[in-house]
Amino acid sequence: MARRDHLPRLTPPLPRVRTTGYLGAVRVHVTSLGCRLNEAEAAAWGRALAARGHELVDGARDADAAVINTCAVTHDAARTSRRQLAALADRVGCVVVTGCWATLEPARAAVGDHVIVVANRDKEGVVDLLEARLGPAVAPASAPAGPGLTGHTRAFVKVQDGCRHRCTFCVTTVARGDERSRPAADVVSEIRTLVAAGFREVVLTGVHLAGWGERGATLGDLLDAVLADTDLARLRLSSLEPWGLGLDLWRRWRDRRLLPHLHLPAQSGSDRVLRRMARRARAGDVERLVAEARAAIAGLAVTTDLIAGFPGETDDDHAATLALVARAGFAGAHVFPFSPRPGTRAAALPDPVPPAVAARRAAEIRTLAAAQRGDRMRALVGAERRVLWERPEPLAARRLRYHGYSDDYLPCTVDTDAGTSLWNRITHVRIDRVDGDRLVATLAPSALAEPAMAAGGAAPPPRRRLPLAG
Repeated sequence: MARRDHLPRLTPPLPRVRTTGYLGAVRVHVTSLGCRLNEAEAAAWGRALAARGHELVDGARDADAAVINTCAVTHDAARTSRRQLAALADRVGCVVVTGCWATLEPARAAVGDHVIVVANRDKEGVVDLLEARLGPAVAPASAPAGPGLTGHTRAFVKVQDGCRHRCTFCVTTVARGDERSRPAADVVSEIRTLVAAGFREVVLTGVHLAGWGERGATLGDLLDAVLADTDLARLRLSSLEPWGLGLDLWRRWRDRRLLPHLHLPAQSGSDRVLRRMARRARAGDVERLVAEARAAIAGLAVTTDLIAGFPGETDDDHAATLALVARAGFAGAHVFPFSPRPGTRAAALPDPVPPAVAARRAAEIRTLAAAQRGDRMRALVGAERRVLWERPEPLAARRLRYHGYSDDYLPCTVDTDAGTSLWNRITHVRIDRVDGDRLVATLAPSALAEPAMAAGGAAPPPRRRLPLAG
């Protein structure tokens, strides 16, 4: 097998914690593919390893061991998982592979005696398993890894796993199993730890996030607990399925720390296709939900997921999806050509759409969605937004360009002199113009009077190429 000197990484690097000199300390590379839930799990493993005295490294070249959290949501995601695992197994002496692809295809994941395959149901024990194989580090527990060590000023927190619904295309429900929720007290405790480490924003994530529940409590109650019992500056939600939601949830956005962005996967604008998908919301339901949420939440941005070329989809069905996108005015869309996944009912449905047709339809949806996103961004020129700043990139003449995301989840940049540090600060900006898929801004007059960097260490050095946080 050829050796790989560079492994593609689809998520930002996890905390790099120096523990050189601790007896038994292991250099571990942790990486994740796919969804925010995978990223939240990988980040939690990284923090646990760092707290136990191990050293987290950015790449396989420097690693004694590696952990990879795989994805199987599409054929391409499964193929990327196989390739990254093969590259890690070729370079690293001990590899733990888990996640949806490893759970669904454990025999293919077991590529060597030094590779440990962990099913999703057992992945909470990844760190203990790794230490059982390699031995613990003899070191005092370190302080929690903060954004100064990651270059990333938001943290993803897993609050729920699994899904009781069985959409016909979804392999994640096969791989993740039944729904289960983390206790609210555990979620609040983790967020308090992250805030103490310096994180300004947390994103709550799960397979079916709106299905979170504990002894009759709902997702709204969890939001209440986080907002009441932590000093978190910004709270964001990841994807919410567009059913079982309503005014009782939206009223929580009266607290401005809960950010005005919702990701509501519509999947199609055709009710006929939605029935074949076994979705619980029809196109009209999604439209009404979007309108209701916008009426309740000031400045709300709504993004979505859409599948093109689902089995049996006709030209009229595709036109219905384009019409839904046009009416709903989404601020962004993830659009995928249908990818049949083994183990799902959709993989066996009749009337498959030719791949070329599915790709063309996906391109048409993306074009329309991109135009709508551009309209929303241009409408913000002259307005003010609050932005959480991440890593800077160096410019000429001792200037820096900071990248961040606005409260409504739009990428934003601002140029400053090298002596002005915005890293991990939340500031007001005025939007001056749109450049591609970013808002170009200047700092509002009051911005530099706002609080400087929170706890968590010094800002990371600028780097030339900046992968924006998702």
